[in-house]
Amino acid sequence: MIDDILKPPVTVAVNDLHVTFRVPTSQKPKPSAGALRRVGRLAGLSPRATVLALRGLSFVAREGESVGIVGQNGSGKSTLLRTMAGLQRPSRGEVHASSEPVLLGVNAALQQELSGVANVRLGLLAMGMTPERADATIGEVIDLAGIGDSIHLPMRTYSSGMAARLRFAIACASKPHILLIDEALNTGDAAFKERSKQSMDELRRQAGTVFIVSHAAETIQEMCTRAIWLDKGDFVMDGHAEEVALKYRWWAWNIAKGKPKKANRLLNKAKAEGKMTAVYLNREIVEDDDLAPRHALRARK
Repeated sequence: MIDDILKPPVTVAVNDLHVTFRVPTSQKPKPSAGALRRVGRLAGLSPRATVLALRGLSFVAREGESVGIVGQNGSGKSTLLRTMAGLQRPSRGEVHASSEPVLLGVNAALQQELSGVANVRLGLLAMGMTPERADATIGEVIDLAGIGDSIHLPMRTYSSGMAARLRFAIACASKPHILLIDEALNTGDAAFKERSKQSMDELRRQAGTVFIVSHAAETIQEMCTRAIWLDKGDFVMDGHAEEVALKYRWWAWNIAKGKPKKANRLLNKAKAEGKMTAVYLNREIVEDDDLAPRHALRARK
């Protein structure tokens, strides 16, 4: 309890989070479901399957943390960020935050026909800046994005990597308290990655919290102080970024080399070693309209 009091304040509390999707499928129905499926076909409905995107995740993040979310494609990383940003409704569980999380590329809607410069100003205004402050910040954004003379061209001419870099620079310039980044830092050269890290370090020094989603362990290891590993929507482990990244990388290498048995042993070992945070919410504080819905009073391993 004393340790929890001494820790920095909680900025995000995720409690028993489940997200389920119903999606079309080409899989043949089971015999027991045949009558129901026939009714669906007669009604013009496609067969559907249930996908468990997130399965009971619980954790807290605190001021000054840079948290990496690592896992292969389909592990639930992007779904987690969208749920934290309020764009995806949970099937069960809840997310509380001390301020509105900014999901990279969503809060600042950019226009494909406008130049990069015009989009920077538009994005800064959309993030809540005054026109005067936006104009004074444009140069800072352009320097961080580092896309050269392309900043004067329409955004429709940009590669996906260039567009991601510009969105990242706009989001950082707005100094959000909680920043959510989905794969954007996998693009760009070493100089951009170094500038990105400096920007995120500055956000953390200002008591902000940064979440970075990536399937690349190296990115998580370089950019984050902590990492959470997900696999098929399940929690695997939560710990220091370097430790989690190294274990994830060794597991992914065995998958890539066609060694599923060894990879499965590594995954099970990581799950056994990893401990998911238990989150205790004070309902009186959480439901008080005068306060942001954020408070996890006690989180313990």
